[in-house]
Amino acid sequence: MNKITKVGMSALCGSLASVAAAHAGALDVTGSAKMTHTNVSTATVGNPIGMATGLTFTGNGELDGGQTFKLTLTDANKAAWSTASISLTTNSLGTFVLNSGGGGAGIGGYDDNMPRAYEEVWDTAIATNVNLQKGVSGSTNIEWTSPSVLGTSLKVAYAPDNDGTQNNNKSTSGEASNHFGSGFDVVLDMDVQGHAAGFNLFVGASETETAKGNPNGAKAITHDHEEGVVGLILNLGPIEMGGQVSAERVATQARNSTSYYGNASWGVAFNVNDNLSLSYSDVKSVQTKTKKSGNAASTADKYIQNFNVYTPKAWMNGDSMQIAYTIGGVAIKYAQTTYDNTGYGFDTKAPKESQLVEVAMAF
Repeated sequence: MNKITKVGMSALCGSLASVAAAHAGALDVTGSAKMTHTNVSTATVGNPIGMATGLTFTGNGELDGGQTFKLTLTDANKAAWSTASISLTTNSLGTFVLNSGGGGAGIGGYDDNMPRAYEEVWDTAIATNVNLQKGVSGSTNIEWTSPSVLGTSLKVAYAPDNDGTQNNNKSTSGEASNHFGSGFDVVLDMDVQGHAAGFNLFVGASETETAKGNPNGAKAITHDHEEGVVGLILNLGPIEMGGQVSAERVATQARNSTSYYGNASWGVAFNVNDNLSLSYSDVKSVQTKTKKSGNAASTADKYIQNFNVYTPKAWMNGDSMQIAYTIGGVAIKYAQTTYDNTGYGFDTKAPKESQLVEVAMAF
């Protein structure tokens, strides 16, 4: 009797082990280390040597029928938690992702996708304070990506309250923003690549509800917060070139407040070989504000009469020449950048310039 019991238990344990092995998950860790040397004109440089480290944890698992789920957690520089996402990839309904920060959901993943060898023009050591169209990506959101058909997919991202917060477990954002309500993004991405040439066309829009009303005698807000982006990238063998534009309509109700942003960028990159890449990129950003003052007798009248009268546009423009050389898991990168009118002002000084050298190691 005891012998039969042992055999039965052994068979059961073996069956459970088999099931566990079939559905077992895996955790992968990748990382990077970067060393930089930075020089910026019109600024006190001090010590120009910097470094950054980061780890990305990726957990993968499988459900019945071949459906998969994945957890991605990024532990950024100095062990600061950065982003996290939980995704479910179905067999026929596309992929569902719960995002917590990171800026990659919805139109946030298309804020500046122009070809480059190193970094975006506005991310090469010069403080620009550029405004980029992000949609719901800064808030905890849910994103759905349709199955790809001939390289074309549809993305929809939704945040119940687009207030810029990332909630912890069993928590809510509360009154983080009484001005913004729910928001959603829609992006159509066509990525068609052939043996010798291809293209990537993307079009996206975002809308976030805003509190309507007429507080403090100001002109009432009558529209939601709106953003949009459209871009095209061409792949012609070793040459990649593209351009994109984006815009943002801010729901404002005060004089001398920003009403619109507009961005335009383009770039061209040349892959000399598998190791060496060269690029040139240019970006321009424009800011428009409501008029500072009016001629009417009352404050309320001033808002009403001048709300749709705008100040001259404030702009900034930058360009960057970059080079990257890769040796195995080590990359040496260089960017020389020039920027005019950072911070949407009209600088009285000469344009700012930066030289940035980076040695990056991936593992």
